[in-house]
Amino acid sequence: MKKKIVILGAGESGVGAALLAQQKDYDVFVSDASLINASFKSELTLNSIDFEEGVHTKEKIFSADVIVKSPGIPEKNDLIKELRKEGVEIISEIEFAFWYKGGSKIIGITGSNGKTTTTSLVYHICKEGGLDCAMVGNIGYSFARQVAKEPKRVYVVEISSFQLDDIKTFRPDVAILTNITEDHLDRYEYNFENYIASKFNIIKNQTKNDVFIYNADDEVTVKYLNKFLNSTNPLPISMRKSLPQGAYITNAEMHIKWQKEEMNMSVEDFAVKGKHNQYNTMAAGLSAVVMDIRKEKIRDAVQTFESLEHRMETVATIKGVEFINDSKATNTNSTWFALESMTKPTILILGGVDKGNDYSFLKDLVKEKVKAIVCLGIDNRKIHEAFGNDVGLMVNTTSAKDAVQAAFHFANKGDVVLLSPACASFDLFKNYEDRGKQFKEAVKDL
Repeated sequence: MKKKIVILGAGESGVGAALLAQQKDYDVFVSDASLINASFKSELTLNSIDFEEGVHTKEKIFSADVIVKSPGIPEKNDLIKELRKEGVEIISEIEFAFWYKGGSKIIGITGSNGKTTTTSLVYHICKEGGLDCAMVGNIGYSFARQVAKEPKRVYVVEISSFQLDDIKTFRPDVAILTNITEDHLDRYEYNFENYIASKFNIIKNQTKNDVFIYNADDEVTVKYLNKFLNSTNPLPISMRKSLPQGAYITNAEMHIKWQKEEMNMSVEDFAVKGKHNQYNTMAAGLSAVVMDIRKEKIRDAVQTFESLEHRMETVATIKGVEFINDSKATNTNSTWFALESMTKPTILILGGVDKGNDYSFLKDLVKEKVKAIVCLGIDNRKIHEAFGNDVGLMVNTTSAKDAVQAAFHFANKGDVVLLSPACASFDLFKNYEDRGKQFKEAVKDL
């Protein structure tokens, strides 16, 4: 008899899991409490996959042998609580895809900040290095869809903490943890340690044949390292000290050491600039050396990589004022890195849905670099409380157009307008991409 699989949530990961499950001869049922996006709905219909929307039919769901849960559904959801109580097996889509990846290798990347840039750079190096690879997970196609539709020899997987929460056997051959800062605490009972444990799940199934690349300069990672470290090979990256194995930068030179391999490269040659990107490049370069990609290919790829949309993206310079779109900065740590790389007087556009942000550690940088703050959100009270005494010019806005016009009004020739909100975007926008696009359109309309 066919095994029954129920997929909760019909976004990219849910539909990907449904396609893979159907291919592997499961009895598949997809259930989404909201309305399903038209393109995903037509895909399910086209493939004759049974689904429901706007409702969860409990009899159908509770009869499942296994449930694949969308990363967007929190643990506090009543249905999930009931399923847990009944002991029904719940896994994430990356776990399900892992079951069917065959002999392929996985490079898995997680972290509070920098994971999208690092993932994109790892993929770019792998592709330039001639590997048969795909970039999946939290970026682009879901892992399950890729395994079902076009299997590869190497999967570069961007993984959020939500996706790691429900893994059982998922094991990357190379794991990268960029850093850990307070983020998504609303999903972890406002307990930072729960979130930390979730991030370290990336190495929980690793063995002595695997590699774990981590940031030795990140205090939280280092503090909890021994608690979670198992039989994997830990490889640190650092800007503070030379390392016998791993990657480090001294005197503007990157050094990568893995077993007997060694590679050097000037940071002047990195395509992506800024201190945070030097960490991302070290992690990506080290993973590439571990994957046996030739040094000259790594060098070429690091020099030709193009930075991502909505991540420190230069939009335009108008009347001597530079506009930068960093809409992907959805937490205070991302905004800290953005501000840290500023060399001109800055008008900062900040705000949105606060996920339990602590703005205090931005204070010194704001005092040093920011001449005005434009709040872009429905509730900006916390921002005013945090910076009201340090920044003389502060204004509230509720649209990208108003925010851009206010910022331009405050700016003089030689200044920078930086959209780096430190918050989620769901109060005024569909997502951070929508926020970034509206910002860019408003700049072009000036």
